[in-house]
Amino acid sequence: MTKSAVEELLVEYNGLLNGHFCLTSGLHSDTYFQCAKLYEHPKAVEELGKKLAEKLADIEFDTIISPAIGAIIIGYETAKQAGKRFLFVERKDGVLQLRRDYKLAKGEKVIIVEDVITTARTIKETVEAIKEFDAELIGVASIVDRTKGQTDYEITSLLQVEPVTYEAQNCPLCKEGLELEKPGSRNTTVGV
Repeated sequence: MTKSAVEELLVEYNGLLNGHFCLTSGLHSDTYFQCAKLYEHPKAVEELGKKLAEKLADIEFDTIISPAIGAIIIGYETAKQAGKRFLFVERKDGVLQLRRDYKLAKGEKVIIVEDVITTARTIKETVEAIKEFDAELIGVASIVDRTKGQTDYEITSLLQVEPVTYEAQNCPLCKEGLELEKPGSRNTTVGV
């Protein structure tokens, strides 16, 4: 699947939005990737999961872990296509945790799969959530990587983009008076 094919899927299923958005990171942007719109179409998710699994095929790992809620479906489908176990972390009292009696073996090789990565904050939180198990983080993968390579992680992605982002207090879109939208799942204060 080429970069343009991923973009075409996002556009076709209204997963690539333009406007004024508050991202999960708290940054503002004129572009928002709403991968949840893809999740309405199982064939599209199957195709994306298959492509991510193919990109991970040369990596030896045991388990895929995804942060709830946005990445559960793509994480599950990637694990299914790779023939691997799947777990997810979820928030309790604002902190990502491995719950539901999920456990990892010491040294278990883990790949974290996200839908969209902007600052890798959720990846760091997921890593913290599994530290107590002494599992081994082997890699990070996503549908969309918008980090511009500015993280501590090497990310395997289907689409790497460099959309413009702004700190809330310096956002020209706010200064223009454009309405700010917060379509993501994490509760972030909207506004400047």
